[in-house]
Amino acid sequence: MLELSNIVKIYQGGTVNETCLFDGFSLSVPDHQFVCVVGSNGSGKTSLLNIICGTIPIENGTVRIGGKNVSNMPEYKRHRIIGRVYQDPAKGTCPSMTILENMSMADNKGKPFNLRRCVNKKKAGEYRDLLAELGLGLEDKMGVKVGNLSGGQRQAMAMVMTTMTPIEFLILDEHTAALDPKTAEIIMQLTGRIVAEKQVTTIMVTHNLRYAVEYGDRLIMMHQGKSELDLTGEARKNLRVEELLQKFNEISIECGN
Repeated sequence: MLELSNIVKIYQGGTVNETCLFDGFSLSVPDHQFVCVVGSNGSGKTSLLNIICGTIPIENGTVRIGGKNVSNMPEYKRHRIIGRVYQDPAKGTCPSMTILENMSMADNKGKPFNLRRCVNKKKAGEYRDLLAELGLGLEDKMGVKVGNLSGGQRQAMAMVMTTMTPIEFLILDEHTAALDPKTAEIIMQLTGRIVAEKQVTTIMVTHNLRYAVEYGDRLIMMHQGKSELDLTGEARKNLRVEELLQKFNEISIECGN
């Protein structure tokens, strides 16, 4: 379980531009839950993910994963149990390395470094099988540098690589925002399949309200560092895109937009 308790996050503290985004924010995410988070720019969506991953510090509060307080745990240690796919496809893969080399690096996540070779060619067959499931022909390009692939191909690879080793949480940070509509649909279908197969607790931030309605079993709408809407069960299941858009617009109008 993921637990955020009484989180306080201040940006540019001590300056005339000081902004308190989170002021006593709390959130609990049970194991195996798939949470979709929506909200306008500046509502706190990405900051929430950064706090969970340890990318940014907090002024007060606690972050617990599996009952363990990780508030002071550095980002690189949290990434042993957290997988994150970013909006920019370039952030999830190494462009100067081949597909085989990228897959091998991902397969060695969390393992101790030593003088053995990073690329285990004996496992190339396993990697090919994983990539073949994507239906993008990547299994036939194992020697191609990832920088030569399309954004969608790289994002699909990032999804596979992030979940190759056991993780407790999957963080999806607007991971379809930089893709064309057709490719975004492919990545979302892949996302749904991976989350279901791995049974991994997932938090997905998205600006696409349809994806937020069609995927996951919990929906949270953020606004100015607060949770304005938190739906699960039948309320979440029966939610329509039009209703979600209406709520989104109501909040926007209240803010004078």
